[in-house]
Amino acid sequence: MAKKRSIIKFVIVAILAAIGIVLCCGPIPIAGTDYVYNGFANSISLGLDLSGGLSVVYDCEATKQGTDLNTAIDATVNRLSDILYSEGYSEATVKRQGSNRIRIEVPSAKESDDIFTFLENPRELTMTLTKGEVSEENITGDDITEVFASYNSQDHQYGVTIRFTNEGASKFASLTKKASTSTSKNIYIYLGEVQGEPWNTLTCENEIRDGATFISGGSLNSQKAAEEYAFSIMSGTFNVKLTLVENSVISATLGRNALTLGLIAGAVALLLVMIIMAWRYGLFGVLADFALVIYMILMLFFLQAIPFVQLTLPGIAGIILSLGMAVDGNVIIFERIREEYASGKKIPFAVKSGFKKAFWPIFDSNLTTIVTSIILYILGTAAIKGFAITLLLGILLSMFTTLVVTRFLVKWYLPLNSTNPKPVRLYRKEGVEVVDEPASVEILSTQEENTTPENLTGGEA
Repeated sequence: MAKKRSIIKFVIVAILAAIGIVLCCGPIPIAGTDYVYNGFANSISLGLDLSGGLSVVYDCEATKQGTDLNTAIDATVNRLSDILYSEGYSEATVKRQGSNRIRIEVPSAKESDDIFTFLENPRELTMTLTKGEVSEENITGDDITEVFASYNSQDHQYGVTIRFTNEGASKFASLTKKASTSTSKNIYIYLGEVQGEPWNTLTCENEIRDGATFISGGSLNSQKAAEEYAFSIMSGTFNVKLTLVENSVISATLGRNALTLGLIAGAVALLLVMIIMAWRYGLFGVLADFALVIYMILMLFFLQAIPFVQLTLPGIAGIILSLGMAVDGNVIIFERIREEYASGKKIPFAVKSGFKKAFWPIFDSNLTTIVTSIILYILGTAAIKGFAITLLLGILLSMFTTLVVTRFLVKWYLPLNSTNPKPVRLYRKEGVEVVDEPASVEILSTQEENTTPENLTGGEA
């Protein structure tokens, strides 16, 4: 009965693994529909070095005397991230570099994209009551926290929503109150110097006190127009002047070549490891190889499922390194099993003792790597962060597959063979006394068959 159950479990896990492999691959057209399933591997967000794109570094200088540069740079980083995301660059990263610089990396972007022309020459936003002049009541970029395109379902109008800081809300209420009672009822918006014709003119009928406003009408007749309008307003909310100091373009061809070579290196490493494990440890090695397949399926799934993870070339190195850690864990376990068997223990008890003695060495070694990965992610540059996050994810998955998946696979195997050491490459010197231990070992689940110690160990050398 136990043998039959073990076979059923292996079949079920094999089917699930096969489904997982299929889900990793793509693209796969779905019959009867226009939908094409891309698979885990093709859905992974790629970093700049793999997908190609643009990397720029700006030097930051405060635009107003007395402005705290650190605070201004942090605010600019957040606003740049919002702008890039709203413009469809969802994989872009904006980070501080050093004390007074900002680095922007945008995968798949081109140097000719309009957004980068804007980044090199942002213009300060001003809302004023007087055309061509800064009035006593005016709004600047410092008073705005958020700008985004939106849609008013009641009036069926596209427009732009602007949210203000607490101080900005008070100033905007005063501005709109005076505008609504003036003859023109106008608020003039300038991007850059406040002189000549304004960038846009708003008509205000009432005082607005709720800290936000919805701008509609005129050319705002589509989602794209609203997004462009929001983008232009947000461009005037920077607290620093940006000066381009570095501009690097990575071609998509170079990125694809790097990805291809990285994947080939990983596949060759995985294949060699699987061959060596099967040769060294026999059927135990084959079970470890099966656990490695499950490890790779889970790795690809989490790489595409976790939103903030981007696969980079250093990230591929992190995956390969974590794969080595997974193999190392299995090697420790099987070597402990060999030692226990060589000391005279029978296969079931050698397996139980081997897993028990291998747990803490595996846990401790992986724990130190986990701590190192976290420190690298917190303190490292973008490239190091890519390595650190895949290494951390890989180590966690390797611990799971080594200490859980491999253990259950070996547990299910033992009812099929708990007496013959040759298929699992176990050896013991002649004359070593065989240790007789109780048969009620959890890892065997032998109570299901009501087997005796003689049934478990008969014929064993």
